[in-house]
Amino acid sequence: MDSASSNPSSDVKLVNGANGAVLEDVPHVTDWLPDLPTYANPLKHNPAYVAVKQYFVDEDAMVAKDIVVTLKTPGEGIHFRRAGPREQIYFKADEVRACIVTCGGLCPGLNTVIREIVCGLWTQYGVRDILGIEAGYKGFYSRNTRPLNPKVVNDIHKRGGTILGTSRGGSDINKIVSSIVDRGINQVYIIGGDGTQKGVNAIYEEIRKRGVKVAVAGIPKTIDNDIAVIDKSFGFDSAVEEAQRAIDAAHTEAESAENGVGLVKLMGRYTGYIAMYATLASRDVDCCLIPEVPFYLEGKGGLYSFVEKRLRENGHLVLVVAEGAGQELMAQSFKETGGLDASGNKLLMDVGQWLCSKLKDHFTEKKEIINLKYIDPTYMIRAIRSNASDNVYCTLLAHSAIHGAMAGYTGFTVGPVNNRHAYIPIHRVTEKQRHVNITDRMWARLLSSTNQPDFLKYDKVMDAKRKKEAASTPAESPPASIGTVGGEHTATPENGIPRRVGLSGVTENLG
Repeated sequence: MDSASSNPSSDVKLVNGANGAVLEDVPHVTDWLPDLPTYANPLKHNPAYVAVKQYFVDEDAMVAKDIVVTLKTPGEGIHFRRAGPREQIYFKADEVRACIVTCGGLCPGLNTVIREIVCGLWTQYGVRDILGIEAGYKGFYSRNTRPLNPKVVNDIHKRGGTILGTSRGGSDINKIVSSIVDRGINQVYIIGGDGTQKGVNAIYEEIRKRGVKVAVAGIPKTIDNDIAVIDKSFGFDSAVEEAQRAIDAAHTEAESAENGVGLVKLMGRYTGYIAMYATLASRDVDCCLIPEVPFYLEGKGGLYSFVEKRLRENGHLVLVVAEGAGQELMAQSFKETGGLDASGNKLLMDVGQWLCSKLKDHFTEKKEIINLKYIDPTYMIRAIRSNASDNVYCTLLAHSAIHGAMAGYTGFTVGPVNNRHAYIPIHRVTEKQRHVNITDRMWARLLSSTNQPDFLKYDKVMDAKRKKEAASTPAESPPASIGTVGGEHTATPENGIPRRVGLSGVTENLG
C-alpha cells in the first residue's frame, strides 16, 4: 500500500495499493491521539501460542472483498484489514476496563460471544476488569453493571438467550458516552444487528469528538443473515437446523392426513435466507415463499392452482413462508400497513395466519376438504443454544474483536469476508441489507428442488386485479379480518359474523 486518502463525505479511510487494490481501513485511536505508547503483545509469552508459526498478523495483510476476478483485473477492488493479533498493542492489561453489551432480538450464540470475549481478554491479555452492561444500550445509564470473569461465564454457552439481557432502542449517545467516560471504561464490545452497529458508529464518533482513549468494537448479530459484506451471521446455522425440525413436523402431519397441508412460518423480515436454506436442507418442502419474490394467489401460476395440483399428485403438501413475504398482498387485502418497532423495523402483518385463512376459505368455496396444520417456531428458534458450528464461529468473532481493540482499532465491526476474518468499516454493514439474489444459482437450486411457480407474472396479475376491483364497485366493503377463537383461526367476512374454519376445511358460523 503506497498512499492514503480520505473521503470527506463519509470519513472513510482509503489506502491505494498496487494493481488497483484499495484498502478501506477502519479508524484507530492514534487518529486523534497520535502520541500513544505501544506495548509488546503478551501473547508472545503465552505457552498456548509460542509454537504457532507466524501467529501475529502483518500490518499490511488484507482481505479482498471480492475474490472472483478475471485475469485482466487480478488484485483490483476493495480490501479490508485482516483481523488477528498484532505484535504491538495500545492497551496494558492492568489499564483496561472493558464492557460488553447485547442489543436487539435474541439469537443463538449470544452467550457464546460474551463468554469468549471475557475468556479471551482474561487468558490471552491478562485483563481482569470486565463489566457486563445489562438490558441493551439503555443499560449504560439506567441499569447497574455486573462484573464478569471466566468463572461467571464458564457454562453460559450451553444456554440460549443472553445473560446480560437485551432491549431495542434506547441509544441516547450522549448519555452512553458520558457513562463510558465516567465509569473509566476504555474498551466497549457491542453485539447487535444493523441498527445496533449504527449505534456503534455514533458512539465511536462521540468518543473521538471528546478525544478520549476508548476502543469501540462491534460484533454483528442477525438471525436473518441479512448483514452485508460478511459471509454469514452467527446463529444462522443454528436457526436453519432448528427450522428443519419444524419442517419435519409439518411434513409428518401433512402426509399422515387426507389432503394434508403443513404450513411453517420462519423468520425473515426482509430476506428469506432461513426459509431458503431450511427448504434446501429439508427436501420435503413443496413451496417456499420469501420477501424477495412477491407471490399471488389466484389465476394461472398462482399459489392456489399449485396447491391444488400438488395435492392431486401427492395427497399432501408442505409450504414454508418467511415472515416478511406477502406483505404487499396483505396490505392490499386489508387496506392497511404496519408501523415501526423500537428499532425502526417495519411491523409486519402475520402472513402465516393470513395464508391459513385464505387457503381454508379457498378450499371451502370449492367444497373440498384440506387438513391444515400451522407451525410458527419463531421464538423457539431464537431462544435455542447455538450448535457446534456457531460456537466455533462465535469464538472467532470474539477473539477478532479483542485483538482489534487491543491493537487500537476502533469504530469497526468484525466478520469473515471470503472465509477470512477482517475489520470492516461500519458503514459497509449498515448502508444496505443483504437479500437473497433470485438470479443466483442458489435460488435456482431451490426452484429445481420444489418445482414451485416462479411468480414472474406477479406485476401483470396484480395490475389486472387492481383494475378489476376499481371497475367493479365505487364503494369498498370493509376488509376481512383474521383472529383466533379457542386457538383456531377465524375469519370475519363482510356481514360481520365470524366464522370458524376448522382443520378439515368445514366452516361454522359463530354469530
